[in-house]
This record gives sequence, structure tokens and C-alpha cells, in this order.
Amino acid sequence: MVFVKTHDISEIVRENIGKEVILGGWIEDLRKLGKMTFITLRDISGISQVIVKGELNDRLGEINRQSVVSVKGIVQETKARDFDFEINAKDIEVLGKAIHPLPVDPIGRVESNIDTRLNHRALDMRNQKTASIFKIRHHVLASLRRTLSDKKFIEITTPKIIGSASEGGANLFSLEYFGKKAYLAQSPQLYKEQMTIGLERVFEISNFYRAENSHTGRHLSEFTSVDIEAAFMDYNDVMDILESLVMQVYRDVSTTCKKEQDMIGHTVSVPTSPFKRITYTQVIDELSAADQKIDFGDDLLDSHLRIIGESHPGFYFLTDWPMKLKPFYIREKDEDPELSRSFDLQYGYLELSSGGTRLHNPETIKARLKEQGLDPTQFADHLQAFDWGMPPHSGWGMGLDRLMTTLIGIDNVREVVLYPRDPDRLRP
Repeated sequence: MVFVKTHDISEIVRENIGKEVILGGWIEDLRKLGKMTFITLRDISGISQVIVKGELNDRLGEINRQSVVSVKGIVQETKARDFDFEINAKDIEVLGKAIHPLPVDPIGRVESNIDTRLNHRALDMRNQKTASIFKIRHHVLASLRRTLSDKKFIEITTPKIIGSASEGGANLFSLEYFGKKAYLAQSPQLYKEQMTIGLERVFEISNFYRAENSHTGRHLSEFTSVDIEAAFMDYNDVMDILESLVMQVYRDVSTTCKKEQDMIGHTVSVPTSPFKRITYTQVIDELSAADQKIDFGDDLLDSHLRIIGESHPGFYFLTDWPMKLKPFYIREKDEDPELSRSFDLQYGYLELSSGGTRLHNPETIKARLKEQGLDPTQFADHLQAFDWGMPPHSGWGMGLDRLMTTLIGIDNVREVVLYPRDPDRLRP
């Protein structure tokens, strides 16, 4: 038994020459040349060449590519251009045999469409382009948590099984919950607002659910959302926080993930700051100049946003939306009650985030609920918190998966999600 690793491949350095090591990984390539076999061994950290000769080569037998092996051997110099060192194998043990042929080719010599790759996602993760995407996603999550913690936000985890339609929306999944009707949460909105009473600044990074029958490259039924809520801040303050987070993510990925950028063939360029802030009224004027008739209070269609995105590529905020287009908890502007203290963060035509200043007066919230045809008694658990001294607060939610597509230059969110869920995909 030689399967206890002593080193990751990336840990092999010149000081290891002449010493025995035990590596573990999968066979990415294999070439038999007479009495010698050359194996390209890969683990999560890198690749190494393994030389098998003599008696070991005679009893090596058939080993399929992508099989998992443990290799005990001596580190030595190599003449191969693609490797810094090589391993002169003394023993090899097959720990997990791979079938042949495999349903997808992890090396990428034979291309597979995205549905085939998603159906065999674990194997697809051996494709270094795919693996690099999820290594970058890891660094994005680390960057977000680090930056928010530095800004004195506290991470929370809210329920995903809820007893009522939390935001009054229709696009919720329902389920039976021990004889009661329950729903999957589409956001942490009401819970994170309540948490500002005692924790003041909170954030959550978690999966949420939306029952939209959408078949586009940017919609999912299960998605990862980054949410914040902050007491004693208005919508301009939380816009600044959102911009600083996006900028820091881009800076961190551009410097930390050089190898991954090379692997996916895309260079991460840090965007220009500050982001433009364009009002809804300005957008109406721009659309009118482009011969697109839209009245105040109309929602912006995808076709409208594509026109605006052509004029404003990259990141920009779209602010001061009409109140009639916003949820019941958004606060109006004092100087013009038809406008809201709200914003979307756009990347060209793509909406990444939505947020704003919230109402914190319970009577005003009840009136707004009635205006929108919602029953205040259905929100009693939420509204009671406002009787305990609710501070003014603002916040936003951002789609992590969409942010990832902007980072790596891919226009399909399914590429950046391990096991995406959409109207057509429930497995694996």
C-alpha cells in the first residue's frame, strides 16, 4: 500500500532531487515506448512526469487514462520541456480504475457540448479550463468575505424554507412541510432587514430559489446571491460598498489567479472607477433619442437594456427608479415621491444587483403593502420587529453567478455553477 501522499506535485522542488516521494493523482496521459512507460500524472496542484521501467514496467499491465494511482519514486532531473522534474517510479498502485472510453474527454482533445459536460460534471472538473473557473470562484468568495468583514459586516445564515411569500412575489417554489404549505426563499430580504436591529451590518452568501420559467444564459432556478443590509446607511452608501467589493474582487482575481486566467484564455482587467450613475429618467431620454418610445413608469425590457448597454459598456449604476416598479419595502425620495431611493448595478445590458434604502416606519410599510394588494397580516412576523426600534437601513443583493460571467468573459451562467438548476435540468 503506497497511497499515503507525502507531497502535492507543486511541492516538489530542487531540494527533493534524489529523495523518495509518494504522489497521488490521475493519469492524464500515458505513452508506452518499448521497455519504458511515460505517465503524465496530475493532481489539483499541477502535473509531473513519471518514468516506469524495468520489472515495474513489465508488470504494469493495462492502465487506462484518467485512472487514479499512487506513485512511489525518486525525484530526478528531466530533459522534458514541460516538466521541472520527473519521478523514477519504484512502485505504482491503481486506486481507482477509469473505464474506457469515458463519456467526456477531460483533456479536451474531443470537445463535448455543455449539456454532456454537465451530465458528467465531476469528470468535467478534470478539464483544466473548467477547474480554473471554479478555482477563480473560490477566490471570488474569499475576496467578498474578507472585504465585507473588513468593513465590519457580520455573516449570517437565514432560513431557506419559509412559511409565507416573503416579498409578495409569485415566482416561488412551494412544498408540503409536515402538513403545512411552505416555500423556498427567493432572497433573505426580510430576515436581513430584521437583523439590523442588533447586528447593524450583516451579509449572507447563499443559494436562493426562483420559479421563473426562463430559458436564457443568465437565469437559473437556484442561484447564489450575495446580500448585505446596513443600518444608518442610505442607498448611496451601499452603492459605494458594492462598487468597492466589485473592484476588490477584480483586483484580487487579476493578481492571484494568473495561471487560471491563462488556462481559460481570458485576462481579467480591473474596471475603471468610479462607476457611472445614470438615472431612470436619463435612460428614458437616451431611449427616446434611439427612437424607442417608453413612458415614465414603464419597466425596462431586455431590448431597452441592450441599447443602453451599448452606450454604457462595463459597470454602471441605474438609479432612482419609479416607485411603482419597486417592492413594498423600498423608500421614496423626499424631493419626489414618485421616485425611489433605489438602484441596479449593470454590466452593459446585464443586471447584476438591485438595492436601495428601505422603509423603517411600520405604518408606512403597512400602507405600502395594501397599495400593492398584499395583506399586512401575512407579514406580521416581519412587521413586529419594526415595533422594537428599527434603525434606518439600506442594502442590496447581487448575483454571484452573473458576476462570475463578467470576470471570465463567459455569457452562460451554467459554466460557472457546479450543478446548475433551470427549468430543464434537475439532475445530476
